[in-house]
Amino acid sequence: MDIVLEAFDTYLFDPIYATLLPSTFYGGKLSALGDRALNSSLLQDAVPNYLYHYKPASEYLSFPPSDYAYMSSLTRDNVIRQAISLYLITALFGFAIYFVCASLSYIFVFDKTAVNHPKYLKNQMRQEIQQAMVSLPLMAFPTVPFFLLEVRGYSKMYDSVAEGPGWWYTYAQFPIFIAFTDFCIYFIHRGLHHPWVYKTLHKPHHKWIMPTPFASHAFHPLDGFAQGVPYHVFPFLFPLQKFAYVGLFVFINIWTVMIHDGEYVADSPIINGAACHTMHHLYFNYNYGQFTTLWDRLGGSYRKPNEELFRRETKLGKEEWERQKKEMEKIVKEVEGGDDRTYVADEKKAQ
Repeated sequence: MDIVLEAFDTYLFDPIYATLLPSTFYGGKLSALGDRALNSSLLQDAVPNYLYHYKPASEYLSFPPSDYAYMSSLTRDNVIRQAISLYLITALFGFAIYFVCASLSYIFVFDKTAVNHPKYLKNQMRQEIQQAMVSLPLMAFPTVPFFLLEVRGYSKMYDSVAEGPGWWYTYAQFPIFIAFTDFCIYFIHRGLHHPWVYKTLHKPHHKWIMPTPFASHAFHPLDGFAQGVPYHVFPFLFPLQKFAYVGLFVFINIWTVMIHDGEYVADSPIINGAACHTMHHLYFNYNYGQFTTLWDRLGGSYRKPNEELFRRETKLGKEEWERQKKEMEKIVKEVEGGDDRTYVADEKKAQ
């Protein structure tokens, strides 16, 4: 995350902090240096040791600062500034990845005929987006401390291969990350289905029985954060290369969209793809895993996706939908005690 922070500082935050919170020390320094200070190293050379000195976050990619980096009373390494900047980055990244990925998935992947499903809600997509818009900036608050600790050097993240465990780990870190987070999320997700917390924290995400890609981040903020904790804990327990971390962060968000897109490509007994996750939204108490079916199988919560989901002629057929509807209505009474959702199909019947 320090690489991302460095890029944002150079191209966005430095001018903003220099304008809003200018440094009195550098007002005179800039005047003395005149035009020579602009785009030069003179200003950095003049910085006393107790103030900020630029050090690239990575030897592979760097974003050298402009003179604005030395013109604010809140220097780049100030913990308050870093916390504010990381919050803004987390929220902005969250919105950008959510809207770009979910929109592309909705346009090019999601089958629009799913809106005719008997358990599709009235104004559902708008409700999904509204929930995500509220949740994403709130989820960013408890996420910032993890990023702040990483940026300030308290994690096991490394830059060059020489700093890590070795070449073998360059490749091994990815399956290790997937295995660790898949294990943790299974138990966190299953815990969120406990009656003590389900109705408060997890039910808002289960409002969507037949989700669209925009349901991917439509969580209660604490629910979304809880399921994200393993991703943030990992680099404090295991080494993780900096660029791998950024790539995995993007991958996780894309994967979250993919398992809500209704395109049942992976008819796999191992991958917990969109078909498995559809079973979870329809029938609640199955398929808690994030990436694989391993822990659901070991925990007795695995449910094989209906064969009909993998054939287009039956996937969206009325016979399959009616079977899903009847079983879902039975299970929702057991889990929630009743169903307070407003479905499009029910409104049409009432008219």
